[in-house]
Amino acid sequence: MSDLDQLTQSLARNLKRWRGERGFTLDALAARAGVSRGMIIQIEQARTNPSVGTTVKLADALGVSITTLLDYEQGPQVRLVPEGQAVRMWSTKAGSSTTLLVGTEARGPIELWSWRLMPGDGSASDPHPEGTVELLHVTAGELTLIVDGEPHAVAAGTSATFEAHVPHDYRNDGTEPVEMTMAVSIPPVRREGK
Repeated sequence: MSDLDQLTQSLARNLKRWRGERGFTLDALAARAGVSRGMIIQIEQARTNPSVGTTVKLADALGVSITTLLDYEQGPQVRLVPEGQAVRMWSTKAGSSTTLLVGTEARGPIELWSWRLMPGDGSASDPHPEGTVELLHVTAGELTLIVDGEPHAVAAGTSATFEAHVPHDYRNDGTEPVEMTMAVSIPPVRREGK
C-alpha cells in the first residue's frame, strides 16, 4: 500500500470515528466545516484524497488536530515522531513548504509546525474557530504576517502570537528563505446538544 493510500485509509477511518464521537451527522459536520456532504462521504469511503484546506476545515470542525485525523494510533505518554514521519502538508515548486511535526489532543488540540517560505511565496489561511491561537518563532529571514488585513514584519529571532479566528496570511516578501516554527492551539469542541 502506498503512503497516499495509507493516508487516505487513515483519514477515512478517523473522520468516521471522530464524527461519531462528536455525535455529528453528515449534514451537521458539512455545515460546521463548510464542506459538502458528498465530499465527506467520499472521504469516509476512502474514495478521494482531499486538499489540505478541506482537511483543515474538517479537523477544525471536529475540534481535533490534523495529526489526529491522519493517525489513529494512540501511543504511550511520550510519543516520538521521527523526521521521516512528519507530514508534509503543503509545498510549492519554488521550494516553500509546511510540515506538521506533532500534535496532541490535551486540553484541546495543539499542533506544532515547521514552515519554509521561499522568496515571493506565501500561504493564506481561512479563519479558525473562535479561541484558536497561533504562536510562531522565525529562525531565518523575515516573515510578513498579515492578520485581518494588517501586515506585521517578523524578523529572524522574533516570536509572535495572535488569535487566529480572522483571515491570516504568511508571506515572504524578502530575498532570503523564511524558516519558522509555529504552534496552533485549537479550543475543544463540545458534542452537539451539550
